[in-house]
Amino acid sequence: MPKIQFYYAPGACSILPHILLHESGLDFEAIEVRRFDRYSSWPDEYKRINPKMQVPALAIDDEIITENIAVCTAISNLVPEKHLMGKTPMEIVRVYEWLSWLAINLHTGGFGHVFRPYRWSDDAAAHEGIKESALKRVRGIFGAVEEKLTDAHAVGGDFTAVDPYLFAFYRWGVEVKFAMKEEYPKYTALVDNLVKREGPKAAIKTEGIEGTW
Repeated sequence: MPKIQFYYAPGACSILPHILLHESGLDFEAIEVRRFDRYSSWPDEYKRINPKMQVPALAIDDEIITENIAVCTAISNLVPEKHLMGKTPMEIVRVYEWLSWLAINLHTGGFGHVFRPYRWSDDAAAHEGIKESALKRVRGIFGAVEEKLTDAHAVGGDFTAVDPYLFAFYRWGVEVKFAMKEEYPKYTALVDNLVKREGPKAAIKTEGIEGTW
């Protein structure tokens, strides 16, 4: 088996592939990329691993893979029998549809504006307005997620990469004081189901984010 090293930041979007790695059963080394808080810069030594200065990053032998969807695909390709990206051709399509939608709209277009409005405007006076608009966008997408969910899993009635990605955003919803349990019961049921699994339990414990949802 290849040598696998996984770079993450606690509570970041890298929780998605972190959970997948534990679900995969693969041997890997989890390496925390330390920052003071989410607003701090990444350490300089991480730049040689990922010049984009983002998490996650996955090293498989001599290959460095970045970007969440690519990292998840790489993990899934190592254990195809686990069907981490879906079982059938249509399930795989739906998984990528979900992941792309969440990455573009909820992550970058939503929480990216909430947590880092300075990326979108140099005018500090505009930052609060950017945050407020983004929170409205996030709430709308959460409503769409709630409508789309029909089962304890997002795709195909079984665990896929979509479930832990939704978990990451659910935690952030709690962080920004949304009433997640009251407003999104189906979404909450998915998260409650997810965190009972051994893979998520292990990743959550490693990252020290127990009880943050």
